[in-house]
Amino acid sequence: MILKSLLSVNYIFWLIASAIFFAAGEFLSKKFALSPKLFYIVFILIAYCVAELLWLPAILQKNQLSVVGTMWSVMGLLATILIGLLVFKEKLSLVGSLGIIFAFISIVLLSLT
Repeated sequence: MILKSLLSVNYIFWLIASAIFFAAGEFLSKKFALSPKLFYIVFILIAYCVAELLWLPAILQKNQLSVVGTMWSVMGLLATILIGLLVFKEKLSLVGSLGIIFAFISIVLLSLT
């Protein structure tokens, strides 16, 4: 029953939710690097574990590791880059910007399959 309801939600939703929790883990990792405290480690672990749990319905539904895994990776990387740029005011080179554009294009192309 629970599994059926999880699978009724489109796999893209699960990928986005998983990527958001992954990015939260990345955010907390940066905060830990700036100010090492034990509670960051606990929340980092929680964020990464939730990200992995949210990934499971996506891979179960789509069952194509090459496509779903790549989409998840790119979504997580894009979210991480946005956090770095917007929250921590990090800079991105022209080559890095082009990489992000190509990463976004790859998500669009992979979602069409």
